[in-house]
Amino acid sequence: MYGNDFGEPVDDVSQLSDAEQQRRFDELIAADERIEPRDWMPAGYRKTLIRQIAQHAHSEIIGMQPEANWITRAPSLKRKAILLAKVQDEAGHGLYLYGAAETLGVERAELMDLLHTGRQKYSSIFNYPTLTWADMGAIGWLVDGAAIVNQVPLCRCSYGPYARAMVRICKEESFHQRQGFEILYTLSRGTEAQGEMLQDAVNRWWWPSLMMFGPPDDESPNSAQSMAWGIKRHSNDDLRQRFVDMTVPQAEVLGVTLPDPELKYDDGHWRYGPIDWAEFAAVLKGRGPCNRQRIEHRRKAHEDGAWVREAATAYADKQTARSQRGAA
Repeated sequence: MYGNDFGEPVDDVSQLSDAEQQRRFDELIAADERIEPRDWMPAGYRKTLIRQIAQHAHSEIIGMQPEANWITRAPSLKRKAILLAKVQDEAGHGLYLYGAAETLGVERAELMDLLHTGRQKYSSIFNYPTLTWADMGAIGWLVDGAAIVNQVPLCRCSYGPYARAMVRICKEESFHQRQGFEILYTLSRGTEAQGEMLQDAVNRWWWPSLMMFGPPDDESPNSAQSMAWGIKRHSNDDLRQRFVDMTVPQAEVLGVTLPDPELKYDDGHWRYGPIDWAEFAAVLKGRGPCNRQRIEHRRKAHEDGAWVREAATAYADKQTARSQRGAA
């Protein structure tokens, strides 16, 4: 039960004024409590969540493509089964996240249209090609490793449905990261050619993985407000540094050289060289190696699957009508 400006008890918070509801929202954020779908929230908070959750969902769905290309070419039946399971996990992550976005009042069909028309983005990392089997390991180790660093704090996101979805997603991403490391560890103890393939994959995926955390803090237009609302818990640069500190010792175990001549240990952290933000901007604008290919494939898959969605809708309508007749 809440009180209005006159100290009178109010059972229905929808009866409160906008100022009163804003105050209650601010109190929940300050107390580190969850905002739920039926709670009042500022328009900017809702808009930010829709943008972030949708981009996250799109990234999971588009991210299936680079790895799915290798399912039929994996070197053993065991590797095929593991990779197939991972791609299926990514599909599930996308569905969880689209469901979380729908609790904010946006339709999934609208989000898909925004993706297909280029009006919503997905992670730039998935616009790079997967050239060898070692890329499957590099994606697991570096890309999923970066995702874990970025996403574990989201389990404490101020928006309840997003935070709860991230708990399961992070558990599965942790498995993916270990799977990728195991692929690379095996290659590192293989032939000279396999070692060269491993090093080449790391060379190509290292810098795009650092870009996954977004632009530097002083150039990130949304980070400060997202952190104030409790959507994000750490800044882009802080998360990037955590990832580098975590990854350098793992690279030593693999026996690979990270492609950064300026990488050095200083004051408790591994300091890295300058990131090519011009490349990051170009990929975001659609000029990456595989931007067009990824979206065209996604559009075609969506169009080819129309009959499945129509059949599922018809079946659901039939079941609803049958239940209504039985109730009558």
